[in-house]
Amino acid sequence: MPPHLPKSMGRLALLLAGLSMFGPFSIDAIFPAFPAMGASLGADKLAMQQTISAYLVAYAAMSLVHGPLSDALGRRRVILAGLLVFTAASVGCALADDLATMLVFRALQGLSAGVGLIVGRAVIRDVLHGDDAQRLMSQVSMIFGIAPAIAPVIGGWILGWGDWHDIFWFLVGFAALLFAATWAWLPETHAPEHRRALAPRGMLRDYLSIFANRRFQRLAAAGALNFAALFLYIASAPAFVLDLLRLDERSFAWFFAPMIGGMMLGAFTSGRVAGRVAHATQVNIGFACCGLAALGNVAYGLLVDVPTVPWAVLPIALNAFGVAMVFPVLTLAILDMYPRQRGSASSLQAFTSLALNAVVAGLLSPLVSGSTATLAVAAAAFTVAGWLVWRLERHHVKRLPAGEAVPPAPEPPGHV
Repeated sequence: MPPHLPKSMGRLALLLAGLSMFGPFSIDAIFPAFPAMGASLGADKLAMQQTISAYLVAYAAMSLVHGPLSDALGRRRVILAGLLVFTAASVGCALADDLATMLVFRALQGLSAGVGLIVGRAVIRDVLHGDDAQRLMSQVSMIFGIAPAIAPVIGGWILGWGDWHDIFWFLVGFAALLFAATWAWLPETHAPEHRRALAPRGMLRDYLSIFANRRFQRLAAAGALNFAALFLYIASAPAFVLDLLRLDERSFAWFFAPMIGGMMLGAFTSGRVAGRVAHATQVNIGFACCGLAALGNVAYGLLVDVPTVPWAVLPIALNAFGVAMVFPVLTLAILDMYPRQRGSASSLQAFTSLALNAVVAGLLSPLVSGSTATLAVAAAAFTVAGWLVWRLERHHVKRLPAGEAVPPAPEPPGHV
């Protein structure tokens, strides 16, 4: 480990997890406030759903920029700048008094919220390699998994003490705390001699080269489709908890706690089996868990007219476990394909998933969240699609000569 890094990998994992948390936290924390926000801003349920879509579209678009910026300017300064923008955007959301203003500042939040997650992945691969990188990625995923569970619970508590504006003031404080911790604890992990010039034409050329790589397409699509099954439930949480399960604004933990418990257990298991279980085997186990969860969800949705807890959420917890087993392996495989362009590769992988999530939240969720059966069938379709793409990837790998490793992708022209 380079001498300029923190001696405690645990502290680094905690910081990177916190940086990856503030993005999903700002989605889930406002779920309990949807009815109150809608009444205050004069927006119906469909219009309120667009506060998620505006956030995710901006998040996806900017995700293409965060990585190359960090490749050119360094990881630390890009993360700090993103936190400042997110803090200002959260202040704007707290002061918004109409839907149009809210959507503008939610989009600004989205433009900055991905910096911690995307650049953080590159930091992990900067400092560690192989199984050690997988262990740290799994630790970050395990801590990061707390965010969606506690965000709506905290949002509900804040709503009980004050009003929906206070949730955004909480986000202001959270971002300020992360800024201070990053300033104090995060060293620069991308040395100047390894940086690339920030040229829009070269960046576009690099992205086209990465995206044209069929192995990148398969790995990114397998991960994005697999996570979309889980994200469909996250995006539909207000309808699922309030309308289908018929719980109140303070009961989102019934949905999120089992789901995040599964995700944390999956991330913990992934870290424990690193170096002991073949990567392909780990991904196969993860997809098997997701498949069992999909079958359980569909069966429950079709057989039970009135869903109840905990039965309605147990398959979702198993799905989350499987997603957490799959994610670290696919992500590190993509980053290892481009050792000098990890930021760009991380950005393009994130964009693939976020673009799909924006469609899921803005278009699909309102259409299928009217019943547990339609939600379950739509989620199962994503799981099956992700598994099929993964099988296609394994088919191509098996066609290599015996004993030959999967070669890294060639660096696009112009790299340093």
